[in-house]
Amino acid sequence: MVRAGIIGAKGYGGEELVGILLNHPQVRLTYLADKLERPEPIGASLPQFAGRVGLDCEPFDAKTAVERCDVIFLALPHTVSMQLAPALAVRGRKIVDLSADYRLRNTAVYTAYYKQTHKDKANLKKAVYGLPELYRAKIKRATFIANPGCYPTAAILGIAPALATGIVDPQDIVIDAKSGVTGAGRKASLEFSFNELHADFKGYRFLCHQHAPEIDQELSRLAVKKIRAVFCPHLLPVRRGILETIYMKTKKAASLDTIHGLYKKFYKTEPFVRVRDKGVLPQLKHVVMTNFCDIGLAVDPALKRLVVVAAIDNLLKGASGQAVQNMNLMCGFPESMALL
Repeated sequence: MVRAGIIGAKGYGGEELVGILLNHPQVRLTYLADKLERPEPIGASLPQFAGRVGLDCEPFDAKTAVERCDVIFLALPHTVSMQLAPALAVRGRKIVDLSADYRLRNTAVYTAYYKQTHKDKANLKKAVYGLPELYRAKIKRATFIANPGCYPTAAILGIAPALATGIVDPQDIVIDAKSGVTGAGRKASLEFSFNELHADFKGYRFLCHQHAPEIDQELSRLAVKKIRAVFCPHLLPVRRGILETIYMKTKKAASLDTIHGLYKKFYKTEPFVRVRDKGVLPQLKHVVMTNFCDIGLAVDPALKRLVVVAAIDNLLKGASGQAVQNMNLMCGFPESMALL
C-alpha cells in the first residue's frame, strides 16, 4: 500500500486526483494541502468528498508531507511547484508534478514563456517527461515525473506515429486545438465566466501559447531534428475536453488504409489510446470522464494531406488521470489501475 499526498487538493487537478485515488486499491490518501490559513475538511470546498475522506485539507508543510507520503502529487500553478519540490524530493519520495515547471529542458525557453527564472535545476535534470506511450521504460525507473500538458498530450499522441515513421514533412505541421474552460484552472476571471463564454467560441494566444515549446520539444525528440509546429488554441464554451485537428503533409501519396494501419500498429499495445475505425472521427463525448485519447484519421492522397483528430479529457488524460497512470508505472502497479 502506497501513501499518497496531494498539494493543491482544492484545484481542478487536485479534485480529480482525490476522486481517482479514493478508488485506487493500492493507495491510501494520507495528506491533502492547499493555500490555507488553517486546516479545513476537504468536504467544505469539495462537498462530493464529505464523509468519504477522513482528512482535513491543511496549510502546506514540507516536513509533514515527506513524513506522511511515499508519493506526492503537485497540482499547483506554474512557477509554484519549483519552489516546493526541492524540499519534497528527498528520502526516496516520488513526485508527480502537474505544472509546467519541469517539462521544458531549456531553462531559457521556460523563462521566456513563464516569465520566471527556473529555481530548481537539480530536479529539472532528473525529471522524466511523463507521456507513457513514448517514455514508459524511463517512467518506471523515475522518482520525479513532469506530467505533460493537456494540449501537448493530444498533439503529441496524434502526431507521433506519422512523425516517428517518417511519412510526413516535419516542417509542415499545423495544430488547431480547442479546449474546455477547466483547462484554465479554478480561478475567478471575467473572461472565463459563464456570461462571457456561453454561446461563444474564440481563439487565443496564436503562435505564442506556453504549450507550444513543449510540443516542439517532444516532436523534435521524435524526429531527431528541430521542429516548429504551428499551434493555435481555442476556447470552447464547455466545461471539459480537448479536441485537436492536426494537419500534416505526407512525403508521398499514401492511402487511408496504409496510414490507418500504421497508427493501429504504433498504438497496438497502448491501454489508453484508441485509434478509431476508418472514417470515424472522435468527439468530446467519447472521451470526457475517461483517461483515453481517441484518434481519427482522414487522408487525401492527391493532396498528400493527412488530417488527424485527437480528443482527450483535459482533466484526466490531460492531467490527473495521466498523473495516476505515471504513478502506477513508477510504483509497479498495473498501468490502468483505478483508471478503467
